[in-house]
Amino acid sequence: MKLDWMRDNRYFVERLIKFANIYANLYSRENSYGTEVKISFAQVQVIEYLLENEELNQNMAMIAERLGISASNFTKLVHKLEEKNLLEKYYTENNKKNIIIRVSETGRRVYADYSEYIVKNYFSDIFDITSKIPKEYLAMFSDILEVSLKSGDGKQEEKEEKQVRLISVKKNPGKQ
Repeated sequence: MKLDWMRDNRYFVERLIKFANIYANLYSRENSYGTEVKISFAQVQVIEYLLENEELNQNMAMIAERLGISASNFTKLVHKLEEKNLLEKYYTENNKKNIIIRVSETGRRVYADYSEYIVKNYFSDIFDITSKIPKEYLAMFSDILEVSLKSGDGKQEEKEEKQVRLISVKKNPGKQ
């Protein structure tokens, strides 16, 4: 049976589906990726988000929502990262239930090692190809990926930024 709904996009759709399936299989699998600690892509995504958005002091629920991860799965990821000493938890001065997570110094070092490894072993070929593609076409391809991911309500409201004082969750915190 010929699948006409794909029109002339069969080649692209097949590769998109194959990529999604392989990534889904690897997403939670821990590997060393050139680091001293085994880590999964899911865990790396949490670290990357935290590093890029440190100044926002978002609580765990906000981060889970932004990453598109259920609160329970996000809590599990954070717990694993905390056990590996890659994250530290804090609470805000006025609300001990408002948990803020930060990447630890060990987490920063592991992420730097991971980044170097992943670029060399996974992304260098991709970057070689994308460097030959005009930027507007690359943006269009990114739009295709974004459209393919649409699910749920898609709402990601920007939250008002404000300064908060963080207090370590640990019983005897060294320095804050």
